[in-house]
Amino acid sequence: MLVLSRLEGETIMIGDEVEITVVDIRGDKVKLGITAPTRIAVHRKEVYLTVRREQEKEDRATRVAHVTELVDKAEKGLVSPQAVISTIRGGRSSGTNPRPA
Repeated sequence: MLVLSRLEGETIMIGDEVEITVVDIRGDKVKLGITAPTRIAVHRKEVYLTVRREQEKEDRATRVAHVTELVDKAEKGLVSPQAVISTIRGGRSSGTNPRPA
């Protein structure tokens, strides 16, 4: 971890596009101003971790729904069992491969 000391009003650059400025210092609190392109998400870490957990939950739910759909299709003979297994193992099967005759 790089540790830098800055006084009020001083700025740190991250790359060419992100500026972090010490806006105010009061007691044990430091206010930072961050200038960054809108394509770069800037969050307090606790917010970032909450957002990540929610995204992971949604991703798991989507994967479960996809596997459930493939299992239903496999039971009807619309996709091969290998497509289901591949998806469970992390493959990128679209589930549209017809079952071999």
